[in-house]
Order: sequence, then structure tokens, then C-alpha cells
Amino acid sequence: MNKDYSILLYYCYAPIEDPETFREEHHLLCLELNLLGRIIVSAEGLNGTVSGLVADCEKYMAAVKADPRFAGIDFKADYADKHAFAKLHVRHKREIVHSSLLHLKPYEKTGKHMEPSEFKLIKDSDDVVLVDVRSDYEHSVGHFKGALRFNIENFRDFPEKVEELKQFKDKKIVTYCTGGVKCEKASAFLLEQGFENVYQLHGGIIKYGLEEGGEDFEGKCYVFDNRVAVDVNKVNPTVVSECHVCGTKSDRMVNCANPECNIHVPICENCGWELEGACSDTCKTHPEKRVYNGTGYYQKELNGYNPLKGFSRRKEKDVSR
Repeated sequence: MNKDYSILLYYCYAPIEDPETFREEHHLLCLELNLLGRIIVSAEGLNGTVSGLVADCEKYMAAVKADPRFAGIDFKADYADKHAFAKLHVRHKREIVHSSLLHLKPYEKTGKHMEPSEFKLIKDSDDVVLVDVRSDYEHSVGHFKGALRFNIENFRDFPEKVEELKQFKDKKIVTYCTGGVKCEKASAFLLEQGFENVYQLHGGIIKYGLEEGGEDFEGKCYVFDNRVAVDVNKVNPTVVSECHVCGTKSDRMVNCANPECNIHVPICENCGWELEGACSDTCKTHPEKRVYNGTGYYQKELNGYNPLKGFSRRKEKDVSR
């Protein structure tokens, strides 16, 4: 299978003085390069995941790194045979990841970055505590062996769980997430709370898989595109999640076919077909249930989606050429 497309995952905490103007300019750049995906622009930085032809993604990475504010940005690149998204959204928000920790500035102070090669060497040490800062639905399908995981629905709930970490204040705390962006705030918050030996896995689970083979990452890594969950571990892979219906081992992440439920859980192939993509008999009989095609992934209706809608600067720039 030819893999002509790249899927990029990246972030960079860096001050942006006029984020709305930057958002429009960045949106135009993505349109010109035929990229699709989700990008968040904030006064605190840039966070995104996009897909496009390999050559177009190369141009995009070069353009972003040419901006001195993002010269050190770390792109994680995977490859596919098609786009991983159906739309392009470049949005301006208060934070590049919703954390309720807007006062923290990772570009000023954050946990020490630990490269994947170093992480691999120390992850099993007695004086190390691995802390998964992702949401419960993310780590339910995959996580590092022995990692401390919290029952949280959103990253903004992480600060409420720090009390559980105080027993480990004398150990080396190493946070990890999908690509690293949540760890910047999480580790900065731990430092603020008096923890001293705080580290973060640089580039997250994805970079560890790309560079070190993903050893001891159990299950799959949840991602925010139409792949849903991806393999990371090429050394000693396992399946840790269980079918929501029957309890057998399964890492098939499925959105319930009932749009009013839409719960995102592992459902094995047999149960998927038996319940027609629903998570229960109740959802199977719901009048609005979507047609199940065996994947459990439902592309949102585009409804005449126009990436230029509300994009005022596009016309101005075209006229000036």
C-alpha cells in the first residue's frame, strides 16, 4: 500500500501577540498546502494535528519552523494512504489545550524534557513514577506498564488528582501523554505544587513509538483523527482493553451507533455486528441509530462545509497578488 500522505502531530508554547491575525494567516497557509485537520491558536502558542500529501506537509513544517517563535517545534510524523481528516479547522482559543491552568507559561518553567531513549532506560526504576495525564477513555485502550492513571474525563480535571501524587514527592515524577502538549502544563503545575524532580516524556507516546519501538506501552494509543487508535509497540505488544459488551480482550474503539449516546469504547467485532454498532440493546433500538459499516467510526456530515467561511483575509490577499 502506498503511503503518500503524512499525518503531523505538534505543539509549541510560545507567546503570540495577535493570535487572531496569526490564525487567519495560518489558515491561509494550510489552504494553500491542501492540508486538513485541527489547529488551535492561542496567545500561549500553537497546537495541531493535520494531514496532507508528504510534499505538502514538508512545506508546511518548513514554513512553521521558519518563524523564530516556532523554530524548535517538534513534529511527529506518521504516514497513511489518505487524509486522516475531512475538514480543516484553525481556531483561536484561550488555551492550546484546555487545562484550567491559564496562568502557567511552560515556555518560562516546565518539567525537564526527557528524550525517548532516556525514558526507555529509566522507566522501570524503583525511584521513578510514570504518570499518565490523559483522560480515562484514552488510557483505557493503552498505557505504559505500571503507570499511574487517573479517572478523569478531561485534562482540566488533572489538578484535582495531584493529592494522589504527594506520596511520591521523594521520587522522580515522569509525566506522559499522546504528543507532549498536556505534559507541559501538568509538569509545570506539579512544580508549582512543590514537587521537585519533575520530568516529561518529550514528544509523548507517539515519539517514543517512532524512535524507540514503543517497548512496554501496553495496548494502542488513542489519537484524535479518523484512525482513532494506533499501534505504538513493535517490541512486546499487548491488548489491555476489554469489549464494553462481552468483556473479551479487544482494542477496537467504536463510537456507539446511537448518536445520542455516542460513547467511545472498545467493542469486539462480534458484538459490533450483533448490536449493529451500538453499545447496548437499548441503543440498538434507538430510532436515530446510524448505519453500522463495521468500523464504528462515523464521519461527520460536511453539510456544504466551506473552509473559507468567515475567512476575511483570503480575499484581501488574493487581490493584492
